[in-house]
Amino acid sequence: MNEIVKVSDLCQTFYTKDGELEVLKDISFSLNEGQILTLLGPSGSGKSTILNILTKLLKPTSGDININGNIGYMFQKDHLLEWRNIIDNITIGLEIQNIKTDKNISRIENLLKTYGLWEYRYMYPKELSGGMRQRVSLIRTLSVNPDILLLDEPFSALDYQTRILVSDDVYKIIKNENKSAILVTHDISEAISMSDKVVALSKRPATVKNVYNIDLRQNEDLTPLQTRKVPDFQKYFDILWKELDSDEIK
Repeated sequence: MNEIVKVSDLCQTFYTKDGELEVLKDISFSLNEGQILTLLGPSGSGKSTILNILTKLLKPTSGDININGNIGYMFQKDHLLEWRNIIDNITIGLEIQNIKTDKNISRIENLLKTYGLWEYRYMYPKELSGGMRQRVSLIRTLSVNPDILLLDEPFSALDYQTRILVSDDVYKIIKNENKSAILVTHDISEAISMSDKVVALSKRPATVKNVYNIDLRQNEDLTPLQTRKVPDFQKYFDILWKELDSDEIK
């Protein structure tokens, strides 16, 4: 598989009135085309900082980053505009980039039909459940046709059952649309069930404790929910639990 993202020796230090705050220390990992990679670590360890650097919202203190493709960023909160209906929320990226063409509108309409949102296109965000809002948020991220998706704890605001169901939806969309993705979470089960690769991070300043290739599907097209039932799932959970201090992970 082709390497689409490579991060080498990434460091980030913030300078405050109280002195230096080291957040990232020598972070290295790579993402191959078509993979879902998860950055797993305790809250406050710098996972979102890595995503902000990848999108160039932050300039790293040092390190090298190579990205072969365009990036779409799905934030923790859906940030849907309550005064715009669903299809107008989804097309806002096209408007900003001045690429609201018939071809792009047609592609978005196909996404809405494929992923069960077509009949809701003229509804407003307040009329949708939290899970449906997250699906809309993902389709909006896909509207500009990125090669790489960055997902910053996209399920954290949902209740447990909805969280699992929506993770299934998001996984299917990413795989069906042949996208590569980097997911941020502090949930071990979520990381294992969603990922092809897990990068385990330490507490701040974050370092890479280990990188794990997750081989649970074995060429079967299993959803994250189905993957949680595979016998080896517990093996990966135990390994990652021991890797990360239990008091650092919720």
